[in-house]
Amino acid sequence: MLIVEDLMLLLLDDETGTPAAAGTLYYTLGGAVLVELAMLGRIESDGSKVRAAGTGPLPDPLLQDAYDKVAEKPRGAQTLLITIGTGLWEPVIDRLLERGLIRREKKRVLGLFSMNQLPAADFEHEASLRARIRAVLVDGEEPDTRTAALTALLSASGALPMLRPQLAWSGPVARRAKELEQGNWGAAAVNTAVARTAAAIAASTAAVAVTVVTTTS
Repeated sequence: MLIVEDLMLLLLDDETGTPAAAGTLYYTLGGAVLVELAMLGRIESDGSKVRAAGTGPLPDPLLQDAYDKVAEKPRGAQTLLITIGTGLWEPVIDRLLERGLIRREKKRVLGLFSMNQLPAADFEHEASLRARIRAVLVDGEEPDTRTAALTALLSASGALPMLRPQLAWSGPVARRAKELEQGNWGAAAVNTAVARTAAAIAASTAAVAVTVVTTTS
């Protein structure tokens, strides 16, 4: 599975399929794909612009599509987050449905209105992801690259304390998550790419929050 698939699975409420931090979901999903491209050595950044790197086809059409967008021209990470992330909801949900990890069901509200929900169907893979994240955040284990990236993305998006079912949450857990978000782990080249992507997600999330507050106040 791609990082973006694991991320979506974690974000979806197990009972309803409603995603945590839904207002900035596209930024987070786009960030997950950028991080995977960075881990494959297919993008590079000077801190200002992100550029395509490497040659040859990528092993997944979703990654290839994102890479092609990056290759069009150098762009800032925040721009790429929305450029890549905007079209990811449906294909990633379709993948989770095909894998049998979630299911689509209709539910009547007030006996009148029909709405689609995406509850969990198979809990084993998500439970494994949660156990690895908990081991890093709560028990202090050193993360593998994938777990560190997932945790950093969840932290940057503000979704980590909103996950349902909820992960253990405390001041030390929040601080540890921030350390991963800021790249304090693993190989320098990879954690720098993750940290820059996480910073772009955090900035985008903050901008959306300011817009919402300004609009509603």
